[in-house]
Amino acid sequence: MGKLFANIEPQHEAFIKRQRIFFVGSAPLDAEGHVNISPKGHDVLRIFSPTEVAYLDLTGSGNETSAHMLDNGRITFMFVAFEGAPMIMRLYGKGRVVLPETPEWAELIGHFDPLPGARQIICATIDAVKTSCGFSVPFFTYEEERTTLQKWAAQQGAEGLTAYRQEKNAVSMDGIVTPLGRVGS
Repeated sequence: MGKLFANIEPQHEAFIKRQRIFFVGSAPLDAEGHVNISPKGHDVLRIFSPTEVAYLDLTGSGNETSAHMLDNGRITFMFVAFEGAPMIMRLYGKGRVVLPETPEWAELIGHFDPLPGARQIICATIDAVKTSCGFSVPFFTYEEERTTLQKWAAQQGAEGLTAYRQEKNAVSMDGIVTPLGRVGS
């Protein structure tokens, strides 16, 4: 059944690289705030070391993870085998946001394929990896990536994306100002 590891081992990295979707969980420090779980598609996750991962975050309708990284940094990544042998894997750690205006962005962005709408990179230091059976997870077959978000972002252009982010991504649903909200203020 479940096993706990101190870091990402080679078999974990191989499993992660086979997944077409992953989920990111975060929550504000305030116990009354909302827990957020976001699905992520496309090839946006990178493993830099057994304890360091990052993903290229694309513009979306909210920005809860970014707000929570600023608030307390707690982050969980979940990977689920929908094909092949059953397994669920979670990476637990502390995250931070890297914005395009920073020197660190220039160091990191080359690790990712260019995607329209890239708004930030979420980096995380992993302190625990937990696997569990996944025996009740159904099989699903991958067809293809959706291109709707990329097409929308390309149509917005730089100015349109900036305006959208200030309207929709500057403050979380719990009123936490995100790093994008700090840039615009």
